[in-house]
Amino acid sequence: MARRAVVLMNLGGPDSPEAVRPFLYNLFSDPAIIDLPAWLRRPLAWFIARQRNRVAAEIYAHLGGSSPLLANTEAQARALEAELGPEWRCFVTMRYWHPLTDATVRAAKEWHPDEIVLLPLYPQFSTTTTGSSLKAWHEAARQQGLGTPSREVSSYPTEPGFIAALAGLIDTALAEVAARGSPARLLLSAHGLPLKTVRKGDPYPQQVESTAAAVAGALKQRPADWRVCYQSRVGPLAWLGPTTDAEIRQAGKDGVGLVVAPIAFVSEHSETLVELARDYRRLAEAAGVPFYRRVAAVGTDPRFIAGLARLVREQAATQAIEAAGARPPAAAAMR
Repeated sequence: MARRAVVLMNLGGPDSPEAVRPFLYNLFSDPAIIDLPAWLRRPLAWFIARQRNRVAAEIYAHLGGSSPLLANTEAQARALEAELGPEWRCFVTMRYWHPLTDATVRAAKEWHPDEIVLLPLYPQFSTTTTGSSLKAWHEAARQQGLGTPSREVSSYPTEPGFIAALAGLIDTALAEVAARGSPARLLLSAHGLPLKTVRKGDPYPQQVESTAAAVAGALKQRPADWRVCYQSRVGPLAWLGPTTDAEIRQAGKDGVGLVVAPIAFVSEHSETLVELARDYRRLAEAAGVPFYRRVAAVGTDPRFIAGLARLVREQAATQAIEAAGARPPAAAAMR
């Protein structure tokens, strides 16, 4: 039986208060995040990490002192293993905190898989997320001599299981809101991206829009009023819009309640548990929004996990076909 590995890739987060600042440094020193020469980027990353440390430390203190992202990703890995079967083993790697890419490459190499499927947990592709994670993996694999054939799931913005999970969670929230008898607006919120990155050809905003359209089309209780918006802006650059906070203020002016769903995050972490669940709720209350309902991330929803399993099996099947095509004919092989 073939030994097949899946590598689940995510952003990562600090595992202690002391890890907040080095985590931030790792994040902002990535050339995919700040596109400057290393001699400028690294001192700037150090400065940003120092400046943002206090605010970030407060955020993670609210979460108990650390990010829940690793635990949530591990739970997804175990659920995916159960869905795929005994010949599969799932590994987890984080881009900016432990387990870092080098360590996961080492662990995968020690397991001696026959093939590897790389599975970033970013449904919509961006050079700043999926692109950075895949590049880091291939560099580490080359440096450590991991020559196992690998394939990538680069994006899955409209994967049916992902869309079904999102739509199901949103439908539940909309049904609860409908019982109030009040009008509601649905905000489909995604992580923002600097326009500078978009102008270089990054496909992220188009894929976010395709996810939103697919979710809206799958809803049983599709509201007439739904919008895509972007959160988590950092720094002075122009970013994708409209922003989630601007849409919340507009809802207050319009006197409509809100159902807010994350459509680019598949795990609970600071941007869902603090930014969406706490900070934007406070903003909604201050803006006079009648009610605010935050929808959970898809997490280990069976529909989402089944969708990931389909993606992985498709890549493994393609890899097997390509490997068979690369073999010499039987007669030639016997000579």
